[in-house]
Amino acid sequence: MMTPQEFGKIVKNPGTIALTALPVLAYSRFSELCLELCKEGGRIVAYFARPQPQGDDLELFAIIARCWEGELLILRCTIGRSFPSLTPLCPQLHLFEREIAETYGVIPTDHPWFKPVRFHRRWRAGSDAWNRGEERPLPGEMNYYQVEGEEVHEVAVGPVHAGVIEPGHFRFQCHGENVMHLEISLGYQHRGVEQLLIGGPHPASIFQLETVAGDTTAGHGSAYCMVLETLAGIAPSPRAEAIRAIALELERLANHVGDIGALAGDVGFLPTASYCGRLRGDYLNLTAEICGSRFSRGLLRPGGVGFDLDEELATRMLQRLVAIEKETRGAIELFFDAPSALARMERIGALSIDDAEALGMVGVAARACGLTRDVRLHYPYGGYIQTYDHCVIEDSGDVFARANIRRREIYKSLHWLKKSLRDLPQGGVRSELPPLAADTLAVAMVEGWRGELVQVGITDRTGKFDRYKIIDPSFHNWSGLALALREQQISDFPLCNKSFNLSYCGFDL
Repeated sequence: MMTPQEFGKIVKNPGTIALTALPVLAYSRFSELCLELCKEGGRIVAYFARPQPQGDDLELFAIIARCWEGELLILRCTIGRSFPSLTPLCPQLHLFEREIAETYGVIPTDHPWFKPVRFHRRWRAGSDAWNRGEERPLPGEMNYYQVEGEEVHEVAVGPVHAGVIEPGHFRFQCHGENVMHLEISLGYQHRGVEQLLIGGPHPASIFQLETVAGDTTAGHGSAYCMVLETLAGIAPSPRAEAIRAIALELERLANHVGDIGALAGDVGFLPTASYCGRLRGDYLNLTAEICGSRFSRGLLRPGGVGFDLDEELATRMLQRLVAIEKETRGAIELFFDAPSALARMERIGALSIDDAEALGMVGVAARACGLTRDVRLHYPYGGYIQTYDHCVIEDSGDVFARANIRRREIYKSLHWLKKSLRDLPQGGVRSELPPLAADTLAVAMVEGWRGELVQVGITDRTGKFDRYKIIDPSFHNWSGLALALREQQISDFPLCNKSFNLSYCGFDL
């Protein structure tokens, strides 16, 4: 086992490290350490580059989680116009390396699946990783993997879909109804959020972070606030942190209940589909009771929260929650007690624990495969410190497992919320934010309802951001959906897709 002091620095969650205290390694040593740490049980939670102040080289950062130690290890090196790809030995890096190539025009040599991620313009002039001169590839304009043979056919779905959903392209290679390969292409609504944050924090930054993924406002808003607060050297009051956690759990409840309703709709089990659609609205309305927004817009603010939760409102929410819980349990158990519904989910879209681990999957999809991955457990923060003792695990990795994780987490969140509303700490809810530390890296992790989300901010010598990195859980998990469809019926795709329920905009940024 390696000692961390020999290669980088350890931080907690949230945590900071002065750039002057972070060694700059040679890429050969950096890559060797990344691979060895992952072999020892670590995993990559962030992997990104930033331009150096002078010259064409890039600084490359890796943040590696060692969950059972509660540690985040930070590595740093420099790379030139090309660097040897680590993806063949560490598949969880495949999207990170492609993203770096697309952003800065550098090439990870021998990358096995070298394609655009978001089809955006490079952040700087220079060599072009996609051999297209200065022209930007159009979204979706790339070669797809193809299978040839008798009775093999290709099915292309999207990017425009039926219903009010975001764009994404799915291309299936099929033999009859059997899916041999699914390739997913996103990036149709890339907004350039990370680039907008450079030079901040700006007055608009919190609003941009709230909309990284609109259904994860509390998740991304919390992570951004944690980054700023740890750079400013302050901690929110216990009351503010409790209110943030309440918002996170209400967000989890609304989305999990909505997902179970959608799964019920996909298998034609209409009673639960109808009930859960309404119940999702009830949980959103509880959030609106706090701040006036069903999606908690305006609630999470650096230094604390923008709205207090007084005793009268907490009591009213608690009473309403008790009534909603009874209806929620009734609607969900009706679904899970129906053999016809279970038969449509069991052994469908199964993913092994080894594949989930190799892809670096997180959240609901990872826990459904048997991986114990939950920021609230391994890296407790805010209102979860000493209040969250275990996470929910399934091991079959199929649609049923992903649905049952949601069911069990709903009941766990309800229990946690009722206790939190009864035991709100006293005190203020917001404090002023001092200037941010200069030349410093800060990292924050939050367990959003889909799973682990990570934000990293690096400040310049004036205390302004010169790099901001966001990793939504969907970034890790879209590849898992593609793998889960192999050897499945193409007619099962809507059910598998909904059981993952990943974010397009959270990926596209």
